[in-house]
Amino acid sequence: MQYKEIIKQNALVKNFLRMWPYVKPYWFRACLGVALTVPVGALDGVVAMFLKPFMDKVMVDKQPHFSSLIPFLIVGFTVVQGALIYASNYFNTWVANKITISVKRKLYDKLLSMDSSYFDRNNSGTILMRYSNDAETASTGLIDNLKQFLSKTFSSISLVFVLFYNAWQLAFIAIAVLIFFIYPMAVVRKKMKEIMTKTVGNLSYVMTIYNETFAGNKTIRSFTLENEFKNRFHEVTDMRFSLAMKMIKGTNWLSPLMHVIMSIGVALVIGCGSYLIVSGTITSGNFVAFIAALMMLYTPLKSVGNNYISMQQSFLAIDRIFDILDLQPTVKDVPAPKELTEIKHNITFEHVCFEYTRGREVLHDINLEIPVGHTLALVGNSGGGKTTISALLPRLYDIKKGAIKIDGTDIKNFSQKSLRKHIAMVFQDNFLFSGTVRENVLLGNEHATEEEIWLALKNSCLEDFVKGLPQKLDTQIGERGILLSGGQKQRLAIARAFVKNAPIVILDEATSALDNKSERVVQEALDNLMKNRTVIVIAHRLSTIQNADKIVVINDGKVAEQGTHEELLKLQGAYYNLYSMQFKKQEAKA
Repeated sequence: MQYKEIIKQNALVKNFLRMWPYVKPYWFRACLGVALTVPVGALDGVVAMFLKPFMDKVMVDKQPHFSSLIPFLIVGFTVVQGALIYASNYFNTWVANKITISVKRKLYDKLLSMDSSYFDRNNSGTILMRYSNDAETASTGLIDNLKQFLSKTFSSISLVFVLFYNAWQLAFIAIAVLIFFIYPMAVVRKKMKEIMTKTVGNLSYVMTIYNETFAGNKTIRSFTLENEFKNRFHEVTDMRFSLAMKMIKGTNWLSPLMHVIMSIGVALVIGCGSYLIVSGTITSGNFVAFIAALMMLYTPLKSVGNNYISMQQSFLAIDRIFDILDLQPTVKDVPAPKELTEIKHNITFEHVCFEYTRGREVLHDINLEIPVGHTLALVGNSGGGKTTISALLPRLYDIKKGAIKIDGTDIKNFSQKSLRKHIAMVFQDNFLFSGTVRENVLLGNEHATEEEIWLALKNSCLEDFVKGLPQKLDTQIGERGILLSGGQKQRLAIARAFVKNAPIVILDEATSALDNKSERVVQEALDNLMKNRTVIVIAHRLSTIQNADKIVVINDGKVAEQGTHEELLKLQGAYYNLYSMQFKKQEAKA
C-alpha cells in the first residue's frame, strides 16, 4: 500500500500513467527515443572515467602512448553520444507531436460534445488556452521531462559510480549535499501552482481581448473605443507582468541557492580530497576524475529552477486537460435512446420551467401545442423568454421541470442527433463559416446535389446573386461571411435550411436586423421555407406573423395570451397593445 501511495504521489509517474492511452499507439518509437537517453546519460560517466588514466599515466608517469590514445577515445565517445542525442531528439519530437495531435483531437471531440450552457460560462480565450495551448504544453513537456528525467537519472548513476570508484570517502560528502536540494524544490512547487493558475486565467483574458478586437473592430471604431480597449489591454498586460515578477520572486532564488549549496559541496570535496592525496589514499588521477564527475553531476542542478518551472507547467497543463476530459455535458442522451424518424401529430410543451442560473427561473409553467404543419408565432417584450423556448426544442438546453414531447414522446428519449436532424434553425445573426457559398449551403446537407443546391438558392431568392459571382458556388465569402451583406447572409442561411429539408423550422427574429427592402426579399424566402412545415417563428414585427395559425404572447417567462391575430386583437390585451404601438409608429413614419 505504501509503495502504491508513493507512485500515486509522484507527479511524473502519475501524469505519465494518465497520458499513457495517448502514448500507447506510438509506444515503440516512444520507448526507442527514451531508451536512447540511457546511453546518452551513461556516457557522461565514461568520459569522466578516462580522466583518471590520462592524469596518472600521462601527467604523472609520463607514458607517451596514452597522450595520443585517450583524447581520441574521448572524442569518439562524444561523437557517439552526439549521434544518440540527435536520434533521441528526433524520435521524441515525432512522438510528442503525435501525442499533441491525439490530445487535441480528444479535446476537440469533448468541446463539440459540450452543451450551450458551457459556452455561455466560458469565454473564447479560455477555450483557446485550455483546448489548444495546454495540449502543446502537456504533450511536449511530458516527453521532454521523461527524456530529461531518464537521461539525468542514468547520467547521475554512472557519475555516482565514478565518484565511488575514485574516492568513496568524498562520494559520501558530495551526495550528502544533494539532500539540501529537496526542501527548496517543495517550497517552489507550492508557490508555482498558485501563480500559474492565475497566469493561465490572465493569458485566457488576453486571447479574449484579441478575439473581441478582431470580431468587434467596426464597433470599436464606430464608438471610438480605441482608448477603452487600449487601457483594458494595458491593465491585463500589467497584470501579466506582475504575475511574471511574482514567479521570478517566488522561484528564481532556487538556482542561486543551488549554486551556494554546490559550492559548499565542491569546497568540502577539495578540502578533504587534498588531505586524501597528501596521505596517499587516492591518486591525483582519482581526484581529477572525481572532480570532473562531480561537476558533471552538479552542473545540471544549477539550472534546476528553470527546468523545474517547465516541468510544473507541463504537469499543471496535464491536470487541466484531464479536468476537461472529466467534464460531462448537462445535455446528454439517455441509455439506448430512440431514433426520431418522423413527426405525425404534434409538438407539446407541458408545464415547462427553465433556468439558466440555479435559482433564477426564466420560464414559468409554459404550455403550448403545435400541430404538424401549423405555424406558431411567439411575440412579447424583449427578454421575455421567446428565444429560450425555441432553444429548448432542439435541446440546446435541458428544461428544469415539465416535458417537451413530439407525438407524445419526451424529446429526452430521442437521440440528440436524430432530433436535431428534424429541425432547421434560422437566427437573427446567422453564423456563416469561412469557405465558399457551396460549402456553407452544404452544411445543411452534405449529400445535396448540384440541382438541390440551386433550388435552395432559388427558393432563398439568392440564385441571381450567386450566378453573378466570379466563381458562382465556389466563391469565397470570407470569415463569418464578411464579404456578404446582411440580407445575403440571411438568405444563405435560409438556403442552408432548405437543403436540410427538415420538417420543423425555427425562425428566431430572422428579419429584425434588416432594412425594409432586404426584409421583403428575406421574408419571401422565409415564406417559401415555411411551406408544408411545422414552424415556430419569433418575430418583432407583428406584420410578418399575422397569418400564423396561433400567436402566443410571452411576457416575463409566462404565457400571457394566445390565439389567432383576430382573436387577440378582440381581447385588447398585451397583443393589442403591442400591435397598436407598432401601427402608430408605422403611421408616424408614413
